[in-house]
Amino acid sequence: MIASPQVTDSPPRPARILPAIVAAQFAGVAIWFAGNAVLGDLQRQWGLPESALGYVTSAVQLGFIAGTLTFAFLAIADRYSPRLVYLICSLLGALANLGAYVVDGNFAALLATRFATGFFLAGIYPVGMKIASGWYQKDLGNALGLLVGALVLGTAFPHLLKGLGQSWPWETVLLGVSALCALGGVLMYRLVPDGPYLGKGAKFHPAALASVFRSRSFRASAFGYFGHMWELYAFWAFVPLLLASRPDAGNVSLWTFAVIGVGAAGCAGGGLVSLRAGSARVAYAQLAVSGVCCLLSPLLFAAPAPLFLAFLLLWGVAVVGDSPQFSALNAANAPRELVGSALTIVNCIGFAITIFSIQLLNTAVAWLPVQYIFLLLAPGPAIGLLAMRPLMRRT
Repeated sequence: MIASPQVTDSPPRPARILPAIVAAQFAGVAIWFAGNAVLGDLQRQWGLPESALGYVTSAVQLGFIAGTLTFAFLAIADRYSPRLVYLICSLLGALANLGAYVVDGNFAALLATRFATGFFLAGIYPVGMKIASGWYQKDLGNALGLLVGALVLGTAFPHLLKGLGQSWPWETVLLGVSALCALGGVLMYRLVPDGPYLGKGAKFHPAALASVFRSRSFRASAFGYFGHMWELYAFWAFVPLLLASRPDAGNVSLWTFAVIGVGAAGCAGGGLVSLRAGSARVAYAQLAVSGVCCLLSPLLFAAPAPLFLAFLLLWGVAVVGDSPQFSALNAANAPRELVGSALTIVNCIGFAITIFSIQLLNTAVAWLPVQYIFLLLAPGPAIGLLAMRPLMRRT
């Protein structure tokens, strides 16, 4: 998050700015889980192994890490207009997402296209946040809350598209998602000029890794975030598998969209509550609820379908609702002289952690009934809650 200078009079802001940024962010990140949404079709047509789910998801995460480091090290969004960067990355990300068209069943090549998709997402999601910071100052927190909600809905959208068009070939789903991503880039470029508060971010220093964690408060918020990330993307990736194992759950793709997409309400609601209770308390409460859901998942799996689905919706609210609050806590507690480097390092470590948890569940499904695999995610929230104790004592 970028600190903005204090001003006495705010320049006029067109009413279209926030809706345009939110719509563009929703559209841009729709390619994130597109591979997951059509993976069932690819497994049947290409004979891919069951473990493909974990590898396809991890490839995107690894690409996002590589892209984030590259963009930060080269200061791409500072050297060029962020909305131009957003447009180019949206177009290239849309093309990368269509890579499955040309790889002809080659699994290694498919993983390469998903890696490229993740790489260009680093020029969409974080750069969208930077564009918003150019237009919003005192009310930036509210804008970012809406942007994270758009991220959640965009991530879930491919599952909605697949659920509504169950008879559509996988090519149609990928084409629709890529077209939406490209449209998001055009919307951002055409409707959102560079804002009056847009400034250059702090220069990225990889050597800051040795010093940023010396702050006790920053360690508390960062390790709370790491615990949250251990659970988040693994839950999103494997909830379709959990739903598919319940024949009475109905349309798996639509319910996957609902379980992931309902997290947008958790982000927005948590942001409103944080105005009174503070980000630390909101993040702690939602992380605790999510951790309890991990522990209860085997029990609720055996419950009647309505209760089982309601439980997953509750989990979907809590599992990502703390994400904007952790972003706020990390920005507030990062060393002022290293804030840019600190946030880049924490984000990259967080996404690296998701690869380990995804691969753990990917391995576990071979020897553990699906209703028990989410127990393996419980240590993340538990460690995160323990790490956050200094912040809770302070608030």
